[in-house]
Amino acid sequence: MSRLLISFPGNELMTDKIGAALKIERAAITIRNFPDGESYVRVLTDVNGKEIIVVAALDRPDTKFLALVFLLRLLRDSGAKKITLVSPYLAYMRQDKQFQPGEAVTSTYFAAFLSACIDELITIDPHLHRRSSMAEIYAVPCHALHAAPLISEWIRASVPLPVLIGPDSESEQWVSIVAKNANAPYLVLEKQRYGDRSVSVSFPDVAPFRSHTPVLVDDIISTARTMIAAVKHLREANMRRPFA
Repeated sequence: MSRLLISFPGNELMTDKIGAALKIERAAITIRNFPDGESYVRVLTDVNGKEIIVVAALDRPDTKFLALVFLLRLLRDSGAKKITLVSPYLAYMRQDKQFQPGEAVTSTYFAAFLSACIDELITIDPHLHRRSSMAEIYAVPCHALHAAPLISEWIRASVPLPVLIGPDSESEQWVSIVAKNANAPYLVLEKQRYGDRSVSVSFPDVAPFRSHTPVLVDDIISTARTMIAAVKHLREANMRRPFA
């Protein structure tokens, strides 16, 4: 069974790098909007009997997801034998329980929608905070790759005397691994969230690390309020200009 790559709009550079590494050709598609905002989707390459790998980062998902679903369903209707979605940024993972009565647990709903359209999912560092694995919500095989080794390698090569900073307790699972691989110390801040756009961050004693270069590590930047609060504390502590 031969394979083809498909780039969802905006993912062409990443798709071509994957294609060069795996020696897989990229299929041609057209995705655009009608004047009223509806999506037009067309596959211009024969996909019948082939394994199709669709590359689509799902940041800002509400502007992308419907067209992606149309594309995936079209591939199936056109005879694709296997559909693998490569989504380095996988959306709708944060709402994994009802924090307030009546809330939608959108991670579960989103996983059901996506599972119905694909045969396999590959992502990077999904936001598994209250879940132990993707299998708890996805009905297809999932492969979670990890960026920590590459980030650690870059820090070792590029950052003089680093100290890693986790902007909240949830980030410790990533910060600790990156720090260990980079042979660097780390600190974790405590965050109090008052709403989607309002947070406060308490800062530990950084006096022992004033000569270090701070490296902020987290998995999701939505409004960047948490990152901004952390950077503000670092500046007030007269630390070096941070990396994120």
